[in-house]
Amino acid sequence: MESATEGTAGVVTLDVSELEAPEPLVRALEALEALPEGRCLQMIHRMRPELLYEPAGAMGFCSDTRMDDRGQCRIYFWRAGDHEAEHLARRLAGRFGPWKE
Repeated sequence: MESATEGTAGVVTLDVSELEAPEPLVRALEALEALPEGRCLQMIHRMRPELLYEPAGAMGFCSDTRMDDRGQCRIYFWRAGDHEAEHLARRLAGRFGPWKE
């Protein structure tokens, strides 16, 4: 999947697990920029996107990084202060274990 899609209510999913650099970073920043209030972004990647966290934070986003059952990285982003989106992101992230290097 190459674009962000609506899935579960309030969640925008972006699967960049098959894209080569720098596309995952570019797509993630575009998805974050377009993310509406009250929604969280679930990003699926094959690795932890180290270069994404600083610009996402500068844009006002918080995140929670997890490892799913297939060993893929799942990052949940929400706007700082958006309690509805944070609650949803943390509930979804809680289904997976912490990210392990």
